[in-house]
Amino acid sequence: MDSRGRKLEKSVHSAAHAALCELMIQARKQAHLTQHELATRLRKPQSFVAKYEGGERRLDVIELMAICEAIQVNPLALLRKLQKATGQGLVR
Repeated sequence: MDSRGRKLEKSVHSAAHAALCELMIQARKQAHLTQHELATRLRKPQSFVAKYEGGERRLDVIELMAICEAIQVNPLALLRKLQKATGQGLVR
């Protein structure tokens, strides 16, 4: 292996990213919120929610935590579901 290590593949168009988008949509709908209502809670435009749900935009960890808080979902539970859906990583 070269001294720079392996490159991490971009996740934005991966199956794992699509699975995360789907989980985020399901979680919002289970909270009985529209994109607009969630965006209002987050103090963001509705397009923010539409873009990450549609896979156009990735979320950073802080954004994911804020969204989980707004929809009252445990972020670790969400990540466990993602792990099950993709078979990736280890979340305890």
